[in-house]
Amino acid sequence: MTIDIVNAQNEKVGSLDLSDEVFGGLVKPDLVWEQVVHENASRRRGTHATKTRGLVSGSGKKPWRQKGTGRARVGDLRNPLWRKGGTVFGPQPRDYSFALPKKVARGALRSALTARLRDGGVIVVDALAAPEIKTKAAAALLRGLGASGKTLVIDVHPDEKFSLSTRNIADVTVVPSNRVTARDVLAARRIIATRAAVERLQEVLAS
Repeated sequence: MTIDIVNAQNEKVGSLDLSDEVFGGLVKPDLVWEQVVHENASRRRGTHATKTRGLVSGSGKKPWRQKGTGRARVGDLRNPLWRKGGTVFGPQPRDYSFALPKKVARGALRSALTARLRDGGVIVVDALAAPEIKTKAAAALLRGLGASGKTLVIDVHPDEKFSLSTRNIADVTVVPSNRVTARDVLAARRIIATRAAVERLQEVLAS
């Protein structure tokens, strides 16, 4: 499998052979799902909290004696059965993250990239760099490359001026090749990757 390489003006300047081991395999939705769930869980803050009967303000004094009043027995005002009482088994601060095997993460990324490649949503450029920090110029460059909607830009070492130029453009994300995940790929409508980034991903995902 080969893919065309274009320059910043969207002119073909060459082609790149893609590894069948990485981009020619089956798309495995189960691996992609597991990686997306893992990343979503890792991003959860987990700061939710409810007050138990020990945290609710109020007296711990017994309102009335245990027997003889004809009323239901009760121990204190913070009883969970009462209004403004504590919450039983309510959510407490916790960490939602869990470990994910490296092979699962790599398999998910392989599947996500393969699916996007087959859909025609991947563009490979020879290099991405900006002579100056200017959002208007960066937006024009991305439009010329066919970027529309959510766009993911992948480079081995993203150019600093280009990254600063695109950080104020809505729906454009610049990610180093060693940090890209299947969730990033699925969330983007168009993927623009440099030749060096594709070669690096092939090297890593083939192992």
